[in-house]
Amino acid sequence: MNFKKSLTVSAILFAALVVLSAFVFTSQNAAPCGEEYLPEGCTSILVGKDASTDGSTMTTHTCDCGICDWTWRHVPAADHKEGAVRKIYHISQYRTWPPEKGLKWEKYKDDYTGIDIPEVPHTYAYKHGMFGYMNENQVAMGESTIGCQRKMRNTTPSALLDLTMLTMLGMERSKTAREIIQVMGSLAEKYGYGFNDGGEMLAVADPNEVWIFEIMPVGPLWTPESGKPGAVWCAQRLPDDHVSVCPNESRIGEIDLENPDYFMASPNAVSYAVENKFYDPESGKPFSWKRAYSPSRGKASRLWRFYDLAAPSKHFSPETPDMDYPFSVKPDKKLSVQDVMNITRDKYQGSKYDLAKGIKGGPFSNPNYFRGFKIDENRYRGSRCICVNNVEYTTITQCRGWLPDPIGGIVWLSFGAQDTACYMPVYTGSTDVPESFKVGDHFVFNRHSARWASDYVDYHTQVVYSYAIKDVKAAQEKWEGGAVKRTAIIDKAAEELYKKDPALAVEFLTDYTINNGNSVINAWWELGDNLLVKYNHFRIYDAAKRKTGRIQAPEWWNRAVVEQDKLVPVKPPTPPAKKEKK
Repeated sequence: MNFKKSLTVSAILFAALVVLSAFVFTSQNAAPCGEEYLPEGCTSILVGKDASTDGSTMTTHTCDCGICDWTWRHVPAADHKEGAVRKIYHISQYRTWPPEKGLKWEKYKDDYTGIDIPEVPHTYAYKHGMFGYMNENQVAMGESTIGCQRKMRNTTPSALLDLTMLTMLGMERSKTAREIIQVMGSLAEKYGYGFNDGGEMLAVADPNEVWIFEIMPVGPLWTPESGKPGAVWCAQRLPDDHVSVCPNESRIGEIDLENPDYFMASPNAVSYAVENKFYDPESGKPFSWKRAYSPSRGKASRLWRFYDLAAPSKHFSPETPDMDYPFSVKPDKKLSVQDVMNITRDKYQGSKYDLAKGIKGGPFSNPNYFRGFKIDENRYRGSRCICVNNVEYTTITQCRGWLPDPIGGIVWLSFGAQDTACYMPVYTGSTDVPESFKVGDHFVFNRHSARWASDYVDYHTQVVYSYAIKDVKAAQEKWEGGAVKRTAIIDKAAEELYKKDPALAVEFLTDYTINNGNSVINAWWELGDNLLVKYNHFRIYDAAKRKTGRIQAPEWWNRAVVEQDKLVPVKPPTPPAKKEKK
């Protein structure tokens, strides 16, 4: 179908609604977008190669949704004939279908836009879940929704590309971080960005560089016939010895487009803000990307928490307004992949925001109890932490330039809540993932789904958290810690094979990825069973000794119960009267 002709017809059909849509028309599943929007969505951590212990670059994505698809796929490389086209689909981050109707990565094709774009001669292999995460060239990504000015939203069909489609196209067509930014940016400019999505941030990396890429729609009046870009975007490079984080807030401030080694942007990056009165060049203030397009007057505790964990010597204050935090910092010590795993599990342990402290954590110090509530018109809520229990999965990408691409790229993947889940390595050279990674749904229990294995453990941990989490940590040390330690051995074996026969190395990495994943998932099902037995009936069942013991609530909790419920102590039984001797 001719792209311009189709969009002209669409423009006529929607002409009566287009102005109204600037204010009220939103996609059913789209995240909100406004001046002070602070969504409780995904967290993305970025680590430069000189800020990591082994010289790798890292990005993370905590896919915090609670209703979204969690399944994973490997998309193979492909060659395409001259004149071939790429079908474009609208793919909502949030939409799923009942399993009997089909899995998301089959059903999304029902939302064909009717538009094809020219295909490239060769597309690269990559791994994807909700988005594309790493391709065969070690181009990697993480994501965080950041919002934008409300009038920027474009939920009309003129916005051909939403974020999922954009990342898939980027993965298919890019060999470096810089290239994928340019590919996604130029496609969004040409074909329009939005529909299901508003302001979004992608943490983009390759073995040498890490970038923050932010993209936003340009309003519902845009059409390709306007000759103007259909998106506005900007990217800033992370210094190699720095770390950064995106907690659902724009992170790019002042930009210097005369320094292309650290900044890239669409041609309308500043002019669009001026045209829409988001920035006044006569104000005497320098242009700030985040203050113009995604301003926030709030304080994101995740921003403070990450910087405080990574660089405590900087003494950042949790009261610092978000807009005043630096783009990135040099960490006090270099971070390992295990350090990053631990940070993704953070719930403010030991800080004044600790969610497990006091009565809000219950008798078993459960950090998941207190989510907030309203009493007498007063609202109370806990600080939003990096680790939340509504996460679909978490990714940690590692790009390692000293190894061949199939070996150097790893996506560490865990399903469900990070504190009770296990990270598993998925090598970018692998040509498949375990079958259990490909299936599952929130609303239908499935013993064949990797995610349900993690949820099974998580569910049985919540009951007596302070007890059960020790069992979970022991399992994580065995399976996750073992995989981290084993990485150097797997790398070496794969590299030796790669020198002799690259195809054999790929087969080896595929077998390892699948076998390790299957072993972990089986272990997590067994762990869930063991937790059910061990803490059944609020007791502790020791299967080895065939003995039981009581689960003890702490004294402070018992005292609080006495005070709250005004309990009366039980009188000791009266001892029997002594018989007098005759």
